[in-house]
Amino acid sequence: MNYKELTRQIKLDSYQMSSLPLSLRNQALADIQDGLFRQREKIFAANQEDLDSAIRNQEPQPIINRLVFDHHKLDDVIQGLDSLIGLPDPLFRTQLHRELDQGLVLRRETCPIGVIGVIFESRPDALVQISSLCIKSGNCSILKGGREAAKTNRALFDIIYETGTNAGLPAGFMTLVESREAIDELLHCDESIDLLIPRGSNQFVQYIMDHSRIPVMGHADGVCHVYIDKDADPDKALPVIMDSKVQYVTACNTLETLLVHRDVADELLPALVDSSYTGSVELRGCPDTMKIIPCKPATEIDYKTEYLDYILAIRIVDSLEQAIEHINRYGSHHTDCIVTEDQQSADTFMTLVDSANVYQNCSTRFADGFRYGFGAEVGISTGKLHARGPVGLEGLVTYKYKLTGNGHIVADYAEGRKKFNFKEV
Repeated sequence: MNYKELTRQIKLDSYQMSSLPLSLRNQALADIQDGLFRQREKIFAANQEDLDSAIRNQEPQPIINRLVFDHHKLDDVIQGLDSLIGLPDPLFRTQLHRELDQGLVLRRETCPIGVIGVIFESRPDALVQISSLCIKSGNCSILKGGREAAKTNRALFDIIYETGTNAGLPAGFMTLVESREAIDELLHCDESIDLLIPRGSNQFVQYIMDHSRIPVMGHADGVCHVYIDKDADPDKALPVIMDSKVQYVTACNTLETLLVHRDVADELLPALVDSSYTGSVELRGCPDTMKIIPCKPATEIDYKTEYLDYILAIRIVDSLEQAIEHINRYGSHHTDCIVTEDQQSADTFMTLVDSANVYQNCSTRFADGFRYGFGAEVGISTGKLHARGPVGLEGLVTYKYKLTGNGHIVADYAEGRKKFNFKEV
């Protein structure tokens, strides 16, 4: 396939996509929502084939867990679509309205990014989330899912694509790429693709950055922390720890390292071991932790690892400052939480921890576009430019400046015949 020609056509369709009214975009999303529900058995059958194949191929359990697309996942994506339809239009919003001089008026207005390429892991529900967000934000999407979910992704794509084009979206609003070899070709389509969002391992994200001139947004690992401060309420601490760890263990916002202040370790750690939640979690602790509870020894590698499994590293720290230093050194700048009743300590933590999401007294699992009211997300960005944290609608739009004059020329201002007044309209 000639991917340069394909992406050029998608780029042309993106101009039409960028001008579609909100009513058409929302109607397409409503039709997609209905289509997914009506053809749910087709999706479930395709997903079962993917699951059977993954089991035969002895894929790791975290991959199999992410691969499941059942009634619960369908309910989630339908609810996400419903929420997305209800959100305000992110396009054509005036962010700045300023008179530079009489009759010379400047506006800054939001607009789509254009063509977005997303390479994501084995979660097929991500395909629905990404494509729907791109529709609402007026972007065309090029999607490459994991091979483990090939049949589920194809079933979802066929339903969304047919429904979307029937609703009036342009032919290039969504494209599914199914061969791994296509990735390298797409990386060189910088004339047509405006943004890449890779979702995968650190090495994979770095590979994308190193082999393309297309801007890249996203995150690699999710090494998330919960720090139990000396002033923590134990009745809050245990539920926060366990929800962060086991509510959905293969998510990127799952707790991987628990930090505990020395003053509360003797009380909290045995309570953690006795918790009904921890029976299936393998604990790995620092030497001080091993003196308090039975656990395996933790190495420095453990503190850098995104397990995506029922494994939890534990370290006892002497101070808030030591906890912050540990997180900034070993973490991935994704999501980190402090459990404390001391607001000053919480404020210090949330200011100095260099992460996209910083929390007090709540589970790290809240780091999610749907739970933030974004409808869904294309991923979580740990970078600091354009978008950070869960990337929803606002992260998928940019802006342009529109200047309207009446024969104005710069020479009049350069030579002193006129002066700017810079008045907000």
